[in-house]
Parts: sequence; C-alpha cells; structure tokens
Amino acid sequence: MCGTGNEVVKGMEHKILVIEDSADIADLVAMHLGDMGCAVKVAGDGLSGLQLARGGGYDLIILDLMLPGLEGLEVCRRLRAGVDYTPILMLTAKSSEIDRVLGLEIGADDYLTKPFSIRELVARVKAILRRTEMLAKDPPKEDPQVSVGDMAIDIARRSVSVAGSPVDLTAKEFDLLVQFARNPGRVYTRQHLLDLVWGRGHLGYEHTVNSHINRLRSKIEADPANPRFVLTVWGVGYKFNDKLAA
Repeated sequence: MCGTGNEVVKGMEHKILVIEDSADIADLVAMHLGDMGCAVKVAGDGLSGLQLARGGGYDLIILDLMLPGLEGLEVCRRLRAGVDYTPILMLTAKSSEIDRVLGLEIGADDYLTKPFSIRELVARVKAILRRTEMLAKDPPKEDPQVSVGDMAIDIARRSVSVAGSPVDLTAKEFDLLVQFARNPGRVYTRQHLLDLVWGRGHLGYEHTVNSHINRLRSKIEADPANPRFVLTVWGVGYKFNDKLAA
C-alpha cells in the first residue's frame, strides 16, 4: 500500500516509474517512495524510460525534463500521443515559467522545480494517486459516448471524430472537450477548468487553459477563428455550444 489512512486505497501497491538521469536524486526519490510502500522502477535516460513507460502498468511517472538520449518533454509528448493514460509528475531544473507551462500543455499533470523538498514531492505524489484512485473507484455514470452535431466522442476509447474524420487530441485536450461536451451551455472560468481537468488545487496557470483551447479549436473546428463547438464567453471563460443539434 502506498500511503496511509484515507490517502489511498488500502491494500493497493502502486507502481511508479522514475525517469531521472541523476543517480543521487533517483535513489533518494525511490527510497522515500519505497518507504511509502510503492514499487519503484528507475530509468536513467529518456529512451529507456519511454520503453518502460510504454510497457504499461504504472500508476505514476516521475519524469525529469533534462534527460540524455530523449528529453523529458519529448517523452511526455510521445506518451500522451498514445491511448493509455498514466499521470506524469515532471521535474525541471529550469526556472523559466515557459518550460513549466510547456510541460503542462503537452500533458504533464503536475511539476516540481529543482531543488525540491522530499516532503513536497511525497505530497504531490499522494495527491495525484488519490485523484486517480477516486476516479477508478467512482467512475462517472454518464454515457460512454457523446454526440453533438457532427462530432462523436467515444469516452471509453478516448477517441473523437468530426464529420466522420478522426481527430488526434492530447490527453488534456480530450479531457477538456469531454468536460465541455457533457455540459453544453455551462460557462467555465479558466480557474474552474484548471480545477476540473488538471485537479483541484493545481498550481497551474490560467493561460495554460487558453493555449489548450486554442489548440483544441485548431483540431475540431473548420474555422478556429469562428468556432462552432467551444465558444468564448468574454470576460468570463468558455462554454460548449448548446445550440448544436445532437
């Protein structure tokens, strides 16, 4: 079991993959996660880490941004292009905000900037595992498929098509679209979307939402400048068009 009390599901051993080229940091992280009862695997470079991650079965991936062979952002991008979804906590030694935001936009669930405290790392890990366990324990009761106009969303397969043509979305783009499509007409602020899609209490940036929606529109809209599906509510946020015929 990883964690104690109500923090996680009792009796469940969590598998965590640490992709980090610093042996000292990797060993320290693995030791503390092992003390939590987690089964930890370590990869020292991006390519081997990607291969292990694609093998599946991990509950969380802790991914360094700067890696030999294949950098962390590219590892994250390739994983998010796949079907299976595994939460990613990104580690970055870069202080630039753009690097952190870019990681979130590509599909990382959270990030920590080096140097970080082990206590903070453990807290972030527990928070991510807690969210994923709650989703697994209480899956949404909504229909597994949503159809709006000429858009079809298969939630179980995490696939989308518009006018019969498949659309390739990242994990976060897909989650945003499902949140909107299940609640047409409901207006969401950017912070609300951060809470719902990235996780309540997530320390993200509201313009990350803007960037995700812009990329989502570029993929699902015939004319992104005049969207049919995801509409801007000026001064407030966004909503899904409730005027489209199902």
